[in-house]
Amino acid sequence: MTDTEIIEKLGQLKVVPVIAVDDAQDIIPLVQTLIDNGLPVAEITFRSAAGEEAIRLARQHFPDVLIAAGTVLTPAQVVAAKNAGADCIVTPGFNPNIVKLCRDLDVPIIPGVNNPMAIEAALELGINAVKFFPAEASGGVKMIKALLGPYGDLQIMPTGGISPANINAYLAVPNVVACGGSWFVDKGLIKAKNWAEIGRLVREAVELVR
Repeated sequence: MTDTEIIEKLGQLKVVPVIAVDDAQDIIPLVQTLIDNGLPVAEITFRSAAGEEAIRLARQHFPDVLIAAGTVLTPAQVVAAKNAGADCIVTPGFNPNIVKLCRDLDVPIIPGVNNPMAIEAALELGINAVKFFPAEASGGVKMIKALLGPYGDLQIMPTGGISPANINAYLAVPNVVACGGSWFVDKGLIKAKNWAEIGRLVREAVELVR
């Protein structure tokens, strides 16, 4: 998938589940639950040791689902994510070395920014789709609108503090493509293997943003 295709797909879906699993095997029923309830996308983070294996399993079982590798911090994680089959890389901050590596490996990347300096560094490297993180703590919708004054071509995926109460305020900003959220893929529910409740929350989230 190209950068453009990924942004288009995210724009259709509007909400991206940000997932951390302790047991890689849990990703199979979890992604199946996402698909069954109208959300064929998963950002599987490296916040747990099971991240890489979870990406691999998700890719093997669900070839058509958009799979992002999240919380990617090191060159080794970039390579691991690519080899495991991730469609793109998402980082919490802007690391030019990680961006350049992704470019060299031909892996789309959505790096994290929350200020003009990071945005200009991204633009300098030809990136115009960014993650705004941590969204709420960084000033939320108000801050995004302020940043869009000078950077009007930016495509933005806010993540961090997104909830049913504020997601539509973010999505109302024309440059916001989709929002990352984890309230409907709560780690406790995953641990408890409560797929029915996750399914209900996913359905609710999908209905909310469409």
